[in-house]
Amino acid sequence: MAVSLQSLSKRLGPGVITGAADDDPSGIATYSQAGAQQGFGLLWTVVVTWPMMVAVQSVSARIGRVTGHGLAANMLAVFPRPVVTGLVALLFLANTINIGADLSAMGAAAKLVMGGSQHLYTLLFALGTLLAVVFIPYHIYVGVLKWLTFSLFAYVGIVFTVHIDWGRVAMGALLPRFDRTGDSYMLIVAIFGTTISPYLFFWQSSQEVEEEEADPGAGPLVDHPEQASRELNRIGWETMVGMAVSNVVAFFIILTTAVTMHANGHTDIQTSEQAAVALRPIAGDAAFLLFSLGIVGTGLLAVPVLAGSTAYAMGEVRGWRIGLEHKLGEAQAFYAVIAISILLGIAVEISPLDPIKALVWSAVVNGVITVPILIAMMIVASSMRQMGGFVATRGQRIFGWITTAMMAVAAVAMFGTM
Repeated sequence: MAVSLQSLSKRLGPGVITGAADDDPSGIATYSQAGAQQGFGLLWTVVVTWPMMVAVQSVSARIGRVTGHGLAANMLAVFPRPVVTGLVALLFLANTINIGADLSAMGAAAKLVMGGSQHLYTLLFALGTLLAVVFIPYHIYVGVLKWLTFSLFAYVGIVFTVHIDWGRVAMGALLPRFDRTGDSYMLIVAIFGTTISPYLFFWQSSQEVEEEEADPGAGPLVDHPEQASRELNRIGWETMVGMAVSNVVAFFIILTTAVTMHANGHTDIQTSEQAAVALRPIAGDAAFLLFSLGIVGTGLLAVPVLAGSTAYAMGEVRGWRIGLEHKLGEAQAFYAVIAISILLGIAVEISPLDPIKALVWSAVVNGVITVPILIAMMIVASSMRQMGGFVATRGQRIFGWITTAMMAVAAVAMFGTM
């Protein structure tokens, strides 16, 4: 049994890690804002996005495992270089804003617990994360940090300590209802953007390539079709599990802030302190501490994923040696992009923008730029020239294009009502 559990742990790779990284500080802030502003009204968004997430993340993983190359490299084989360069530039912009917002929220969370200077904590987190990414193999780094994300399950437990009208919860989860205003549309775009983020596409695709290259007996499925059944099945179920965990946490974050802040008339979260206040009166200081640790833990997990996805994409376009398992001297340009991404992110922290506002706006930016990147990814996944006999399944194509259409409609509605 011990051997089988160890084997299972080793197979729980990109899909589960991607799901954990999805509930980053940007996600926590956006879901908290949704619950505070709309109560149960936007619970349906995290129900709807689960099959959407499973589809697009399994497509991105499939591209990497089938071809042996990351998403940007495959796009380069299908689209003109200027088009791919433009998409990677959009990714760099969104990720830099997201990194800065995450770092800022981590600093604010540390200040909540220990006092002192938020700016100092943010700088320490940035430098500490950068040094860890460069000098610690990522499989070791993430193996420790992913356990911190379980603190977010405090939300799951807390809702059972208060009275909740589960009938209204069910209606909020199953019946899409919201005000047709610019603010509501912006919040929906933010939820979509923080849940279905482009950096996760590039990340999971590249991680599939890294895992394949690390296994001497494995290879791209176009060259080793005998491995296809096992690997595509593994990608399918671990992506479903990873995305389910991500969305369950998101559901309960919205639910918790709905029954604490929204129910008491606090409908606009302006600071990290206010987000933490959603827990403190109900579950006391322990939940308050867990919330803060969750912000820090998910940030420490997500920042390398954000910076790493940018470096993977740029490295593939430029033809660099890439991979977080490489030492600094083996992939200098790759690590330079990671360093630049993190250091530029600090500029967001020193700006006057509040951490929670920055986090929500980073989610909005993600929600907008995801649309062209999704279009390109779905075209690659449907190309027999790239994918051979392993093009995306009919279900993946249907849900992938539905996801693209829904996010495009939400973005257009947001701009049309602002």
